[in-house]
Amino acid sequence: MKTIVWDVDDVLNSLTRTWLETQPDCALTFAGLTENPPHRLLGISREAYLRSLDEFRLSRFAALEPAVPVRRWFEAHGHQFRHVALTATPLETAPLSAAWVMRHFGRWIRTFAVAPSPRPDDPGPVIDPSKAGYLRWWGRADVLIDDNPAHVSAARTLGITGLLAAQPWNRGIAIEQILAGLNGE
Repeated sequence: MKTIVWDVDDVLNSLTRTWLETQPDCALTFAGLTENPPHRLLGISREAYLRSLDEFRLSRFAALEPAVPVRRWFEAHGHQFRHVALTATPLETAPLSAAWVMRHFGRWIRTFAVAPSPRPDDPGPVIDPSKAGYLRWWGRADVLIDDNPAHVSAARTLGITGLLAAQPWNRGIAIEQILAGLNGE
């Protein structure tokens, strides 16, 4: 049975789109996010962007809905694979992400892992500084689905099939096409 590793933010949910929609007086549209992180496009510092995103996670992450095509795919085909959620989020928000994954996908995803996205006030030890580090240590992934080209590229160097989920900031494949390919359609 193949094991699929799923990125959480912007693959299983629409964190960035939803966060952007809550930004007051922001003229930038989601389609205009040609880079991620988008702090330069927003005209703010990286620190200010991360602080705002983290505040959003702490206050509104639980209300995010799962991506509809992904949820439908899991309902129809999720039982045919093993699944792992692997996210790069701050340690402070990781419990919220884990709870969200288990609430929406816990029938299929039974393992949750985090490669912490470092923050200045996070004193935690760095065990796996990247998703590639985690995947290398774990050694059981067949497929990684992520919206970050660097994560996908790193997975491929490990011999893992890396699938780049389309977002405005990448040249990925539509999630519907990725999901159809998982079933050999």
